[in-house]
Amino acid sequence: MKYIVRAIKYYIYYWLLLAVLLGILVLFKFVDSNPEAMFRHGYDSFWQIGLMFGVVALAYPFFGFKKYGIALPGEYKDLRPGILEVMEGRGYELETEDGENMTFRLRNKFNRLTRMLEDRVTLERDLHGFMIEGPNRDVVRLKNAIEYKFREE
Repeated sequence: MKYIVRAIKYYIYYWLLLAVLLGILVLFKFVDSNPEAMFRHGYDSFWQIGLMFGVVALAYPFFGFKKYGIALPGEYKDLRPGILEVMEGRGYELETEDGENMTFRLRNKFNRLTRMLEDRVTLERDLHGFMIEGPNRDVVRLKNAIEYKFREE
């Protein structure tokens, strides 16, 4: 269900982004406000653009959100302060903590909005350390930062 919600959010986001960009172009008189003159195929372009946005919106959640393992041996009480330090240093704040599982959100409200409130990063405890899940570009950076923090000399 989360996948479908994300796909719909991205589809709407792409249309809003297109509307804003076209609005700016029309405002500064770079293009005519008539869709027949604005697009090569006129009004037919809208369904073509919508189809293209639909394909991208359906594919992006598959590639944009991932889950990775972080190998961190040790007790949770010893790992927790270092994880909090790394996450806070990257602009995240602790949202919830349920046993040995933690959820983080971005502190900056503007960054949250630009990511359509899809900024949640979850660390779930497992046998080898943690599973980190969230937006792929953030999760890869956070995973590497956490591993670097706890690497053995």
